[in-house]
Amino acid sequence: MAWNPEVYNQFKSERSAPFFDLLALLKVRPGLEVIDLGCGTGELTAQMADTLPESRVLGVDSSEEMLGDSRKADGSTLNFECITIENQLEKDQRWDIVFSNAALQWVPDHEALFPKIISKIKPGGQLLVQMPAQHHNLTNRLLNELGTREPYATVYAGWNRLSPVLEPGRYAEILFENGSKSMQVFEKIYPLILKDVDALLTWVSGTALIPYLERLPEHLKNSFREDFRILLHQHFPKTPVFYPFKRILLEAQF
Repeated sequence: MAWNPEVYNQFKSERSAPFFDLLALLKVRPGLEVIDLGCGTGELTAQMADTLPESRVLGVDSSEEMLGDSRKADGSTLNFECITIENQLEKDQRWDIVFSNAALQWVPDHEALFPKIISKIKPGGQLLVQMPAQHHNLTNRLLNELGTREPYATVYAGWNRLSPVLEPGRYAEILFENGSKSMQVFEKIYPLILKDVDALLTWVSGTALIPYLERLPEHLKNSFREDFRILLHQHFPKTPVFYPFKRILLEAQF
């Protein structure tokens, strides 16, 4: 997908809050080997690296655009690589910490994905993941609904962005089935207070709207955005807009 760092970063503080909640669950000790799956611009990965003494941190992301301004640390403590999460997991490499903030919702088949990720964790290591609870968030449901309407349905030809994100309880079961010694799995609301529906549209434009627009011809993209804005206004008629954005956080030790 073609990511736009400028649009994504318009809500930098709102998008970073779950990262710091997840980072607070990391068990810090010296000499860790850490990977951040789907690191985006790398800015938050660098902040994580700064908190880890004598550790090596690798941030991976599939978007050259997002990685364009990623900061290289002095020496070899922090590095970045442009690679998909799926291809990274094919490598014969294991980690003390596998960290992923707001990225795994783009990777399909979580029933198979999470055991593969866990297999890359060293004994005594830790998994930390944060994802939007897409199936619980209204903006995702409205995008799915709009995609079934004409003229868009004909173009999509049955395609829909069905989220791979599971219910929190299922993640807990997968962690247990794959040897977790302890875990925390919970859903948390991160309230967004936005000026108006246009601001909410901008929020969605940085992430969930992208795959819908990519599949449309140019002459339909603006009309899809406008029809989506109308749907949002129907559900959020008041200003400012209050949007209870739901995210899943999980931490497990192995």
